[in-house]
Amino acid sequence: MNRFEAAERALRTAAPHELLDAVRAVLTERYDAEAVELFMADYGLTVLQPVSVLPHTLEPVPVHGSPVGRAFASQAPYCEEGRDGRTYAHLPVSVRGDRLGVLSVTLPGGLATHELVSELAEVADVLGHEVIVAERDTDLYLQARRKERLTLAAEMQWQLLPGRSCSRAEYDLGAQLEPAYAIFGDNFDWSATADHLTLYVTNGMGEGIEASLLTNLAINALRNARRADIPIADQAALADQAVYAHYRGRCYLSVLMFDFDLATGRATVVDAGSPQLLRLRSGTVERVTFDAQLPLGMFEETDYVAQDFAVEPGDRLVFVSDGVHAVASPKGEAYGESALVRAIQSTRLLPAADVPRAILTELNRHRGTAALPDDDALVVCLDWRGRPGRT
Repeated sequence: MNRFEAAERALRTAAPHELLDAVRAVLTERYDAEAVELFMADYGLTVLQPVSVLPHTLEPVPVHGSPVGRAFASQAPYCEEGRDGRTYAHLPVSVRGDRLGVLSVTLPGGLATHELVSELAEVADVLGHEVIVAERDTDLYLQARRKERLTLAAEMQWQLLPGRSCSRAEYDLGAQLEPAYAIFGDNFDWSATADHLTLYVTNGMGEGIEASLLTNLAINALRNARRADIPIADQAALADQAVYAHYRGRCYLSVLMFDFDLATGRATVVDAGSPQLLRLRSGTVERVTFDAQLPLGMFEETDYVAQDFAVEPGDRLVFVSDGVHAVASPKGEAYGESALVRAIQSTRLLPAADVPRAILTELNRHRGTAALPDDDALVVCLDWRGRPGRT
């Protein structure tokens, strides 16, 4: 058994809460590592939190401006040479484009060859998959992601999400919610098959637990219909009935729904409310509008009609909730479409996973540091490449 196989076996056989101990032991024995640490990205994507047990001996490191954060942002191994002669290798821990954190390995000087670092990066990939599986059985890694306590509503919302980023040959997806530790009802959901990508962008109603309960009901109703292979317009109709049956029109939910054909770039769309779409194509940003239909649950037995939409290779689609475009500055000026266009232009060189965080940072500057948000803000970015080999 070679050393990579030994590392892989150690991770696959470790108890869920002992993954760090397992990787630390095998990297020390087989790779001559002197220290091994695992950092998890927090919910706000501002710091990388150490995975450890009491007493905590490590401090969080910033996503921006730190060697560990550089590996996280670039999604590539980054090595720094210490004054003590050691090499510090920082390796991204990701699963199919969903960025979880960074594995940092301290190596003796002169040991960090390109081949060794590449092999350690593969170990970090295996670790990422095992962390996702382990989260079914332990809270350790979920606890490590939070730099402060989540509200109960935020806890419910984060557990409902599919991830924060995703990557396939045809597309890259990235999404972020703010305020990360006290979100209300905004939500996103996606699911892919061999030939289709389904994407929902949801703008919730209300605050706190009530908003979260409404969103949970609607998203699970949509998922239930989607998993029964029901067309997207009928998914909306069934979720509408589920929400109306419970709330009788007192509460309702806005959602923008897409079903993309991965081979052709053709999509069917249902626009049931306030989330907006802006498209960056050939350097120009424009708002894309659809025929507005009623939010889910507003009236009994609403019929929904799907519309056609086409996306081209190179397109960037940015979806925002009204907590973005309606945010007011201290002077009462709405953030608005023109500011959104500037933000999308200024982030055009960033990967899709980084765009939502960057736009929300601009939004917070517009709001002003003294102002507390009175609504959640959601940004989803989809970069479309199309199926390889197809013009």
